[in-house]
Amino acid sequence: MIHRIVYALGSLSLILSTTAASQTNPVIDIFPKGTTLHGNIAYNNDTLTKHLLDIYLSPNAKSKVPLVIFVHGGGWLVNDKYADIGYMKKTVAEIVGSGFALASIDYRFATQAIFPAQIQDCNRAVSFLYDNAEKYGLDKERFALIGFSAGGHLASLQGLSGNNQIDDFFMPNTSHDFAFKAVVDFYGPSELTSLKSSEDPKAPEAILLGATPIARPDLSKIASPVTYVDKNDPPFLIIHGGNDEIVWNRQSKLLNGWLTTAGVENELIIVPDAPHFGTMFDVENIRTKVISFLKKHLK
Repeated sequence: MIHRIVYALGSLSLILSTTAASQTNPVIDIFPKGTTLHGNIAYNNDTLTKHLLDIYLSPNAKSKVPLVIFVHGGGWLVNDKYADIGYMKKTVAEIVGSGFALASIDYRFATQAIFPAQIQDCNRAVSFLYDNAEKYGLDKERFALIGFSAGGHLASLQGLSGNNQIDDFFMPNTSHDFAFKAVVDFYGPSELTSLKSSEDPKAPEAILLGATPIARPDLSKIASPVTYVDKNDPPFLIIHGGNDEIVWNRQSKLLNGWLTTAGVENELIIVPDAPHFGTMFDVENIRTKVISFLKKHLK
């Protein structure tokens, strides 16, 4: 089921890519009037379109503003740095309107390079932002992550593995110095062998790893965020749909259980009747939780 949904999303990705090609930035109007955009920044000093990021700065932003790094979803197979912003319009607008900078990053698809390429790209993007913080007016000591679905997996993995310094999760000769103050995980997988499609060789997680998680539990363990939970991890806000049939909310309940057992501050919100993604997550009570969480840990 999950891979069928992701392939359907491929059509959406094509539409988004076509729109992006015809406009400077297809989502800029979502942000507060006067938002400063630094668009299509090559974060790895190469020409790959999946190695680009956008930075959105609040109108009249002062120097050294806290940064929220936005990681898109799409089953590690589709979509781009504009995805998820489209149905989270009010939330992203309020993040920037509240004085945070937002950086939305692209990363290579699993069809281009299997894991750990995706987490390497995420860490490379953040190392670029850390190394260039002064240039863009960012506070390198106040970074947070927010991710959706596959992006929730990557944001969680990045946030949890950061203090473990896993060399394979970084590109050579890039900074490991950054840390995260907080992570917001929207319906991301946390333990790959327990996904309902973990025996399907056509499922996104199998394409990600180059094998099904059940056939290669060793690879699955390395790629699973819960593997890296310890008492030194940043606080988490975890949000999942009550009717998610793509990534069961048991994945978020498991992450919540591991974090709680380790003594890491975290909160799990199950949104009643909500599916895997959509505007049901961009409502006032969820948005208030997200903004309050970010303000608590970044300001």
